[in-house]
Amino acid sequence: MADQSKLISRHVQPTLSKPIMANGKLKQDPGEDNPIFLPTDSEYDWLLAKIFVRNADFAEHELNFHLLRTHLLAEVFAVSTLRNLPMVHPIYKLLISHFHYTLQINTLARQALISEKGVITENAGLGGSGMMEFLKKAVASLTYSSLCMPEDITTRGLESIPNFLYRDDGLRLWDIVHRFVHKVIGHYYTCDSDVQKDSELQNWIKDIFFYGFLAETSTGIPQSFSLVTELVKFLTMVIFTVSVQHAAVNSGQFDFGGWMPNFPIALQQLPPTTKGQCTESTMLKTFPDINTTVNGMAAVYLLSTQSTDFVALGNGYQDHFSEKTPLELIHETQDVLEKYNFEIQGRNVSLPLPFTYLNPNNVENSVTL
Repeated sequence: MADQSKLISRHVQPTLSKPIMANGKLKQDPGEDNPIFLPTDSEYDWLLAKIFVRNADFAEHELNFHLLRTHLLAEVFAVSTLRNLPMVHPIYKLLISHFHYTLQINTLARQALISEKGVITENAGLGGSGMMEFLKKAVASLTYSSLCMPEDITTRGLESIPNFLYRDDGLRLWDIVHRFVHKVIGHYYTCDSDVQKDSELQNWIKDIFFYGFLAETSTGIPQSFSLVTELVKFLTMVIFTVSVQHAAVNSGQFDFGGWMPNFPIALQQLPPTTKGQCTESTMLKTFPDINTTVNGMAAVYLLSTQSTDFVALGNGYQDHFSEKTPLELIHETQDVLEKYNFEIQGRNVSLPLPFTYLNPNNVENSVTL
């Protein structure tokens, strides 16, 4: 396999406008050895350019959006909850079902995927050292705002893009979760001073800030809570991240990555430095070998497989709450989720490619795979 740390970054336009990333560096300026590939170029020039972008997206998707922003954050939230909140604490009761299997799957991921002999280390173009460097840069760009879907959509200017079903379903589920959290928290914290005086809660968020976000104030992660509204927003983000967002980036991986050219784990040739030289033979030589391909496909297949003891979003709370009001709120939210599930099913009937990943009945309540 060619050393991909030597790959020259490439800028592909217009339908794929994200620069290709190589060894964490970007090169966006056109030059004699760095042409801008276009759909009007030859068939294999354009195909190969898109394949290199999709290879770069493999690293971005798996290491940043999947591993870091769902799995590893879920672990941060889970560990802080177990360290700081007793089982009788309302926040513990609210969150604990959302951490089902999370520590187990992350332990397995460290052993089988990102270890020295792991699938990513031995098969992905980044390799082990590149993976660690990539994750360091991904952590440095992590912000509270980017984890809150309404803010993230606005910041990226995606409010009015048509047929953006991830946005539509995601924002609806964010709102449902937010309403539920608001009502449950309002039952236990009747005023801001209740939040301020809860030392266990304050230790919980302090732990998350220091150990999960490395005490970086630039992330925007709160170091303490002063207002009920601050607490509600943060808890909404936690629940959304470990359920809805994980489903969005995990459940469809094999659908889109099972066909290797659309999501190659590695490539064996350097990107072309001139136009008009690519052929079918060039493309085939660029693809990863069979063993690498199989390992990549097997990984995304496994990650996309639904758990045998799958628990859908909105379930699991009854095992921890016993009071009348929270139980009523749980049942009310479950009814809302079921209604929205039927709405999505009705919408999908008329779509040439149904978007099913954020059907509430398909959203796992926790990061389990």
